[in-house]
Amino acid sequence: MVRIAIDMDEVIADFTAKLLQLYNEKYGASYTKSDLAGINLRDIRPEHAENIREMILDADYFSDLPVIEGAKEALEKLSEKHELFITTAAMDFPTSFNAKYGWLRVNFPFIPDTHYVFCGDKSIISADYLIDDHSRHLKTFKGQGILFAAHHNADESYELKMDSWEEIYNYFESKY
Repeated sequence: MVRIAIDMDEVIADFTAKLLQLYNEKYGASYTKSDLAGINLRDIRPEHAENIREMILDADYFSDLPVIEGAKEALEKLSEKHELFITTAAMDFPTSFNAKYGWLRVNFPFIPDTHYVFCGDKSIISADYLIDDHSRHLKTFKGQGILFAAHHNADESYELKMDSWEEIYNYFESKY
């Protein structure tokens, strides 16, 4: 049994899908994730950066994010053999605590809420693995990092970079 820490936004929760939906509705745009390869929405439209931030800081923003494809099924199977923790840098969005907690309870009920870690600095996490979409969190992590592919890290390479939950599940199945 290994301890696996899993980031929330863009790893199990589709943060960008909701942001694009809200932005496109508000501004009559039609941006997709493919438009964001290697960048963020505020990089394309810096004049809307403050409005984008306000959307994200809404207390309910995180309450109904779509689940990343394959995440629930893979984590449910992994939870049978391994100890899972959700580690989210919630300090980036301090209004998100209640919504994130509720979202996790609804979408990942097989992970006990005592295994939710709301933090700012993920170097405090004591686990064997950390799956995250931001390499900055992996650089300070003492265990093995796995970079989860996302639009903003499309041009980034990492020792272990995986594109899907199927790939992650197969990795752990082959090792343990």
